Parts: sequence; structure tokens; C-alpha cells
Amino acid sequence: MADFVPGFEASATTGMGAPAGTPVDIINKLNSEINAGVSDPKIRARFAELGATPLVGSPSDYAKFIDGETDKWGKVVRDANIKPE
Repeated sequence: MADFVPGFEASATTGMGAPAGTPVDIINKLNSEINAGVSDPKIRARFAELGATPLVGSPSDYAKFIDGETDKWGKVVRDANIKPE
């Protein structure tokens, strides 16, 4: 991507989400369990074998990431004048 849009890099990410309106206590429990799972050395080793780097964080961390990605790729679309077909 940097060949076409200087300063940009692209990578694949995977995250977990829940439907809007899911109670905060449920979101926090899911977040805690997912973070515990991806922090386990055996699971981290398996991710590494697959070429992935698992990250732990809070729901607000992930929301900030998604907002940043939306802004970044929105700029790419606007700068390239990409239009829906």
C-alpha cells in the first residue's frame, strides 16, 4: 500500500465484537476471558506458529483501533477518488 499511498501500511486483523446493547458486565466478562486466553503461553505459541501476534486490551482500546482504521482507510478511499459501483 505504501507504494501507492506514502505512509500507509496494511495488515490483517481479527477482533471480537458483540451486538449493540450487550450489557457492559457481559462485555467485560468476555473481554476478561478472551484476554486470559490469548495471554496463555501455549495459545501465544500457537498464534506465533501461524504468524500472528495476539494483543490484549479493553473494549475501548478496540473501539479506538476501529475508529483509527476507519479514518485511515476512509482517507485512502477519498484520496484515490474511489466510488461505489
